[in-house]
Amino acid sequence: MSISQRFLLKFFLLAVMLLGLPLAGVLIAGFPVDRYFEFPPRTRYIQHAPFSWPAFFIFVLLILASVCPLVVAGVQSYRKSPRTTVASASSRFPWWGWIGIASGVIAWILAWTRLAWFAKFQPLTFSPLWFSYILVVNALCLRRSGHSLMTDRPGYFLLLFPASATFWWFFEYLNRFVQNWYYLGVQFSPLAYFWYATLPFATVLPAVLSTREYLLGTGWIRRGYSRMRPIALRHPTATAIAALLLAAAGLVAIGVWPNYLFPLLWVAPLLIIVGLQTAMKERHFLWQISAGDWSGAVAAALAALVCGGFWEMWNYFSLAKWEYSIPLVQRFQIFEMPLLGYAGYLPFGLECVVIGDLLKQLFKQDL
Repeated sequence: MSISQRFLLKFFLLAVMLLGLPLAGVLIAGFPVDRYFEFPPRTRYIQHAPFSWPAFFIFVLLILASVCPLVVAGVQSYRKSPRTTVASASSRFPWWGWIGIASGVIAWILAWTRLAWFAKFQPLTFSPLWFSYILVVNALCLRRSGHSLMTDRPGYFLLLFPASATFWWFFEYLNRFVQNWYYLGVQFSPLAYFWYATLPFATVLPAVLSTREYLLGTGWIRRGYSRMRPIALRHPTATAIAALLLAAAGLVAIGVWPNYLFPLLWVAPLLIIVGLQTAMKERHFLWQISAGDWSGAVAAALAALVCGGFWEMWNYFSLAKWEYSIPLVQRFQIFEMPLLGYAGYLPFGLECVVIGDLLKQLFKQDL
């Protein structure tokens, strides 16, 4: 089986599970199905559980148990990092990076102001912000090392944009079953909404993966996480099958019990993709982790968190925006996002790098 055939098989299985299993769950539960297909989505039909201190502390403990050892390793590595930087292959900031800075500043001003002459276009300012961000991050990579995702692999870089739009539409669909976020100022026809939403969705993968490349260029991440304790899986195939079954069961139930299973929105796709790769005996980022190299995974999670900070900040005063309603932990907002909601960016970053690696293999081997 060729690389492209294997890619299509994984994509087909992933799509069937993500699209079909939540729908099967609500059908079995006898819920009205039409509400999940409203487009654009406007109706609020899920009653979220109120804030709960016990649930909040349980989530805090789980998150701390997961990230504290990595945070400690990172802090120790950063403290030991030399304060001088190695001379880069390109010391000049490229001209297109300055264009990115200028266009980003202009888009930011237009997004957060309410100018009468610009009112018609103001809901569309999110995409220019992120195209500008992508330019600037790649320019920073080029200035420091002489390499960037955009200049070294332009074909692969361009492929990320349509792949990103497809990638994020799956999350939009899954969100129908939990309604953790919803959009304001969306007064478009279905066709217009599709195109206006697809454009900013197309910037997600390029932004996260470009940020990851920049972070990997910082010495403290590679030094701090490349030689950690190996984690050996004695039965990887059996573990992969168990992960697939767990993700499948969770997706069936996510629309039935959204107040308790909403974290699966971010975890289940990762379990499915990595489970399929393991079952097909393909290498993925968990192989590096099992060998003790966490640098790629940490950089991916941190890149998504950095992008998440910009997403939430730029969203805060925008005209067309989103807000959150997350059960049990909807408190202590940073911009519109409740504090614990930022934890969702960590597995999301891993999903981004998994998709990016799959596309990289496809581009190299079969395009």
